[in-house]
Amino acid sequence: MQDPPPPKPPHPYAVLGAAAVLPASGHVWLGQAQRGLTFLFFMLVLGALTAHFAPPQASFIGRHAGGVFVYALSVLDAYKLARVRWETWRTPPI
Repeated sequence: MQDPPPPKPPHPYAVLGAAAVLPASGHVWLGQAQRGLTFLFFMLVLGALTAHFAPPQASFIGRHAGGVFVYALSVLDAYKLARVRWETWRTPPI
């Protein structure tokens, strides 16, 4: 008897869009809420640290560079997880 096919995962571009609009939402959508909230925690912590230590004449991005960096990593990580799940689901087993 064969197992039923796994449910269709969300499309990677949809996860990418969700993660870009709302941080950690892509991870939550993929069922990895703890991973997403960890990224969100470090976005806030590093954003606050760089805001505290950055010079006053720095731009907004410069003042919050630590948080922006972790945000970019979070978006790419959510997309990578979604792409791997999508390709695993799409490719038939050998």
